[in-house]
Amino acid sequence: MSADSHPTLPPVRLHSDAELARDALGAPLFARAVRLARWAGPGTRVGVGGELAGDQLPEAAAVLGLDADDADSAGYASQAWRVAVDTGLVDVTEPEDDGGESGDGGESGAEGVGGAEERFGTAAPGEDLALVTSGAPGDVLDLWLAALDTVLADAAVPDLDDLVDALDAGGEIDFDRLDWNPGREADFLDGVLANLYLLTVTEGGAADGPIPLPVLAASMVVPDDMGEPTDAVLEQVSDAMMRLDDQFRQLEPIGLVQFRPVDEELMAEADGPLDAETGGGAGSTGGVGEADDEDVSRYGMVRLTPLGLYGIRARMLEAGVDAPAVGELAEKGADVLLDAVSLYSENAAQAEIEQWLAGREQPAAAAELLAAARGDDEGGPLRRLRCQQALAPAGPEAEPAVRSVLDDPELGGLARVWLAERGVSDVPAPDPEMVFWLTVDTIAAQLAADGETEELPLLMETLTAHHAGFFEQVWRVEHPSTAYVLEAMGRLHPDRKAAKEARKAAFKARSRRPA
Repeated sequence: MSADSHPTLPPVRLHSDAELARDALGAPLFARAVRLARWAGPGTRVGVGGELAGDQLPEAAAVLGLDADDADSAGYASQAWRVAVDTGLVDVTEPEDDGGESGDGGESGAEGVGGAEERFGTAAPGEDLALVTSGAPGDVLDLWLAALDTVLADAAVPDLDDLVDALDAGGEIDFDRLDWNPGREADFLDGVLANLYLLTVTEGGAADGPIPLPVLAASMVVPDDMGEPTDAVLEQVSDAMMRLDDQFRQLEPIGLVQFRPVDEELMAEADGPLDAETGGGAGSTGGVGEADDEDVSRYGMVRLTPLGLYGIRARMLEAGVDAPAVGELAEKGADVLLDAVSLYSENAAQAEIEQWLAGREQPAAAAELLAAARGDDEGGPLRRLRCQQALAPAGPEAEPAVRSVLDDPELGGLARVWLAERGVSDVPAPDPEMVFWLTVDTIAAQLAADGETEELPLLMETLTAHHAGFFEQVWRVEHPSTAYVLEAMGRLHPDRKAAKEARKAAFKARSRRPA
């Protein structure tokens, strides 16, 4: 996902660094890499690329508690060693290339092709290994992120059989024959993980449960404006599902995801591409959502772990994507807070506001919030709505700050509402101009926050019902959103006569304000 494709994502609730570091240390692949790093020593031999010597893989597998006779054990050991090297948990000294002559640069090994003696380098625990036990949680997470980079790079590579089949006569990989582009594959996997992240953090989305694999595959293949997918598109979705099935199997051991693979019996039963209807683009479940839960799960289910959310967000931030996290505004000023949470959902805004308030004295916090809520710019109404939300839990300590803005034309209405909700009796009644101004500001804020919701017409009716000649007066209100709000009332007000009056008032407001 690029920074331009989704400039601001919903904020994510992250676990603490200490909890995430504990999860990282418990991730099976990372734990294996640490164990092999501690095992590395003078007798450890590595090849030119830092890979562990083949005859040492059984010993490495035994160190990891794996069955040396199991065909997969060598692969697990090799992968864990590669992660240890790439993260700096192990330092390797590769063999020197001196034309086959023996020297001090590395150990001698077995005879290679043509009788040439294969040479090996050495390995030892790296300086970063100490961070696993003595470093801060952030140090552990940095090591885990480096491990994640390695695993993601491996996951974007075709399996060995496909690579062997694509070798040409000269021993080079024929990428055209393989139909594999390294950059394209990496971008595909990044896009899938970005969509999985978005589905997880979006309120009202799929955050509470695992995501069906067909949904993720469809999010990368089916155009958003496509109705019923064609057979060709469904075949592409099926191919993408199988790629993702293989890739998520590789990503689970590093702790990025919890994954239920595609049912192998289902693949055996399938005659051609898997027939998993998707019926939509990114975030759409379509036909899958209508199927029985057990049937859906057979096509594979995946969810990001808390550690996975942290990891994908870190990669997005590195790519320039604005991926906020709840709590990161706690040390910022109220102006930054209100501007940011104006883009959040109500629940996410409330969570961020609560953390911001937690470290502040109520009187000072209330005064700062009220000052930041002022402004006749386009974002002003929503800032004031979030300010009102922030002040809602405040106690009597905030009352002096609230009373100080009773005469403020922009904040006086907000202050009266806050005081009235607490049963304060000596609050001066607002003048008609303030009432009209507050009505416009309130509806403008609701439109900015949630758009034209089903509840908005009722709010409009409630706010206007108690004011005779409301539309004859409101078009004169000196508020930048007056005409915009009246036009919305003309479309949404449940009373047809009032809606007609609103449209007339909107025309007057537009005519009154300079272009």
